[in-house]
Amino acid sequence: MKSNTRKYVEFGALCLLAVAILWWFGRTLNWAEVREAVSHANPYLLGLAAVIISLSYLFRAARWGALLAPLSPASLKNLFIATTVGFAAVFLVGRAGEVVRPAVLPMRDPKIRASASFVTILVERIYDLIAVAILFAGNLLWFRPPANGLIEFGRVRVAGIVLLLATLLGVFGLTQFRKKSPRAICWLKEKIEGRRFIPERLSRAVISVLEQLARALRVLVDARELAMTVGWTAVVWVSIGVASMLVFRAFGLPFGMSETIFVLGWSLVGSLVPTPGGAAGAFHAATAAGLIFLGVPLETAAAVAIVLHMIDFSPAIVFGFIYLIKGDINLSRLRSATSSEAVEHAVEDEAIASEEIFVVSELKAVAARD
Repeated sequence: MKSNTRKYVEFGALCLLAVAILWWFGRTLNWAEVREAVSHANPYLLGLAAVIISLSYLFRAARWGALLAPLSPASLKNLFIATTVGFAAVFLVGRAGEVVRPAVLPMRDPKIRASASFVTILVERIYDLIAVAILFAGNLLWFRPPANGLIEFGRVRVAGIVLLLATLLGVFGLTQFRKKSPRAICWLKEKIEGRRFIPERLSRAVISVLEQLARALRVLVDARELAMTVGWTAVVWVSIGVASMLVFRAFGLPFGMSETIFVLGWSLVGSLVPTPGGAAGAFHAATAAGLIFLGVPLETAAAVAIVLHMIDFSPAIVFGFIYLIKGDINLSRLRSATSSEAVEHAVEDEAIASEEIFVVSELKAVAARD
């Protein structure tokens, strides 16, 4: 009961934050000019952008399948359904909806472990952050800013370099963790198990997540799997970049891929704010700020940010609604599968299974020595 109350309080607070950011974003806008800019946008380019974004969801599903392959292989159809329903949930309730996607997949395919589904979503987020950081920072090396923004661009370039170095350091750390995970996890297990101040269920959950993460990160040390997942990540972000560029062109902005990547970097910062509506308010403000930096008028920048946000999420909402109507998704089962208790039990079950596997492997080793 307390956890449900806390959820409602947190959701209400995030809604208020979204309203506050939206108010701040729109307080000085001439909304008549914003509507005029939207009405003059090229509908054919916007439609093509929506189609490409729809394909990007398919590419995301294929990449998720590649990440899941070392743990639990899944069909592309079920992966696509889970992906679109998950992104629709993110739009409706914000980042709290991230748990929907890994919860839907085991509902569609009981052979998929819930914990494996959750861990691979974490790895996917790491891939996306790395991809955007490398694209944004690398793009700054040859990006030509407007003449009136040279001073500010110097600060942006420094931030981009710091971001790139931090990303490379993070990749190195994950690779080392994967290589040394057996020893590292055993060491941590010895340190936390039996401690009075650490609940047994919590220690099991931590160890289980680390074990699953180590298995999922096999893609970083397996050349074939790494090439496959990196390739799908490149396809995902190329499709997102092309769709975004088409949205800009629909508003008459002569942007190429370099300017598009620059603005997407700003958009990513805004999308990290966990407000409902798919980072509503923060995404719009950050995207508009990047466009204004490139010399786009305020009202046009606001119109582009609003439409870009709609293009990014509308296909997922449509697909999610279709799957709901068809009965592919059961709301009551989904609600129970995404509860904090269900997530906790999934991780705990995996911890027990991991311990059983560990015991069996130890017995085999002892038998081999005898």
